[in-house]
This record gives sequence, structure tokens and C-alpha cells, in this order.
Amino acid sequence: MPVVIAQKREQAGRYPFEQIYIVPKPATHFFRRFWFRQLRDAPWQISDGELRALQGVLDKTDACLLHIYFGQIAVHLLPLIRAWKKPSIVSFHGADVTVDMNKPAYREATRQMLDAAKLVLVRSDSLRRAVIRLGCDEKKIEIQRTGIPLDQFPFRERNFVAAATEWRFVQAGRLIEKKGLPVTLRAFAVFLRQFPNARLTIAGEGPLLGQLQGLSRELNVDRRVLFTGFISQERLREIYCASHIFLHPSQMGHDGNQEGIPNSMLEAMASGLPVFATEHGGIPEAIESGVSGVLVPERDHEKLAAALLRTTGDPGFLSRIARNGAEIVRKNFDLQTQAQRLEEIYLRMIQN
Repeated sequence: MPVVIAQKREQAGRYPFEQIYIVPKPATHFFRRFWFRQLRDAPWQISDGELRALQGVLDKTDACLLHIYFGQIAVHLLPLIRAWKKPSIVSFHGADVTVDMNKPAYREATRQMLDAAKLVLVRSDSLRRAVIRLGCDEKKIEIQRTGIPLDQFPFRERNFVAAATEWRFVQAGRLIEKKGLPVTLRAFAVFLRQFPNARLTIAGEGPLLGQLQGLSRELNVDRRVLFTGFISQERLREIYCASHIFLHPSQMGHDGNQEGIPNSMLEAMASGLPVFATEHGGIPEAIESGVSGVLVPERDHEKLAAALLRTTGDPGFLSRIARNGAEIVRKNFDLQTQAQRLEEIYLRMIQN
């Protein structure tokens, strides 16, 4: 029976776990974080009081395995990993491998956490290599892929012949640097010169919203671009269903932030959208360019636009990469398969 420990509970209907223990942030959390980050330039770590509270939950529930789901959280929980006498697993997803690793104190704290953990799970081979560069023993690293609920993103064949009258593009995700959204807008502006009825939907929220809206006005494409803000999964599926091509020109952020394999991209592939993305992070592990999608170099809107324009006259190619992309997700990223693999990892760790 899984036991969940969190600082607060959200979306209880979507995550109906039975045993949930809330260990809230202490009143001094802000000051403690400020002291670590601003005065020591180091990642903050839990206090003695938080450590005792977490140990109390683990003892009360007779837990036999601790799984910390994000690498940067595991750094904060390093005192718990060291005090915990049973196996600990840490998962890395993308940004938690690279952000702030140019700071010696952050890198050293991460190295110590990797030494203390019994097993490290990563979403892609690119993240595996990144974790090894941080000093992790490669023998304790395993790849555990993202799982996509295929029943929520059923495959639907698009009519790419009819799309020629009004192409509909979509990109979904946080509005942050590594998503490459300015590249999307600039490529779309080039595309509009030949297909003035095309539309672009950008689904998601984030700190770059104002900047992106300004760029769309500067490029004179704002009337053909819709920024939806935060939307439900149901509404996202509707947008996918109404679209013809999914864009995701990811790029390395200036802070080192990079992708593993983006969930939104895999969901789009499962639903039958051909994906145009970049040779970045773990993306090439899910997409073979020209076979299950199209990949172009990072930060190159001209090559992205050229790839889009080149394929508009080849509906057979778009149908083929869409079908192949969906098959890749079904084969390698099915949620039930990945959940079963995680259970097998848990059992192996407990038995050892």
C-alpha cells in the first residue's frame, strides 16, 4: 500500500490516495531558505523538526522504501536520506538535473545526495548521461520512462489534405525558456506568408506570457495566435483533436534547464498529431526524424518553418509519421506498462 507524504494536498479527485500525511512547511521556512540561498548560495535542507516529523511518518507506517520523486527535492531531503536506514530511490525528470549545477555548493550537495541514494531513476538516456556527469555511479542508474494514459489520448487520423485550407498548429506546456516558444512564433510568422489562414494555439501559462504576446504583435501574427492560459486536460484533448501539427522546438535554457522527454509531446503523438521538434535532450529518444516526427536544430526558426512548408504538400508523409509516432508511444511510454515496471523496481529494492 503506497503512503504519500506531502506539504499540501491538491487535486484529490485526480489522485485519490488513501494514506496521505501532510508535513507542512515550518513557520521559519522562508527565513531558512533565504539564509541558505542568499547568504550561503547553497540549496536549503530540511530542519531538525521536519526531519523528526518525516521520520515519524515513516516509522508509523512501517515504510520499507522511500521514493523521492524529484531530484531537487531529494537535495533538500538529504538529512532524511542519510538518517533513513532502508533503501531510498530518487527520480530525475529534466530541470532537476541541470538547473543551478554551475554553482559549486549546489553541485556538491547533489553529488552527496546521489551517493546517499540507493537507486536513481531517469526519464531518458540523455538525463542518465547528465546524472553521471554530476558524479553518480552509473551502476545505480536505471531508465524509467514517462507513462502516458493512452485511453485519455486515443489516436485519430487527421485529414491533411483538407488542412491545406486552414492549417492548425498547437504547442502545449509551461511558458518558459526551454520550450522554445519564440522559435515557434517566428516559424509560424514565416509559414503565414504562404498560408495566411493558418492558426496557432499556445496552451499553458508561465512567466513568459507577456513577452510572447508582445512578440506575436511585433511579428504581426497576434490575430492568428491564441494564448489559452491554463486549461484542463479535457480542453487540451479537444485542442489536439482540432489541430493538425504539434510544435515543440525545445532548447537549452541559459540556466542549464533542459528537457527529458516532454509529456505534452508524447500525449500529442499518442493522439495522432505529427510532431515537429528539435534535436534536444531526450526528444531524439522518442522521435526518429523523418520516421516518427521531424527534428530540426535548436533555436533555428527558419529550418523549422522550412520543414513545415516542405511537408504541407505531402499529406502521406504527415500521416505516416503520425501513425509511427503513436506506435512509438504505445510501445515505449504506456502508463500501465511503466507503472508495472516501477512496481517491479520497488519489489526488487525491498527484497534486496
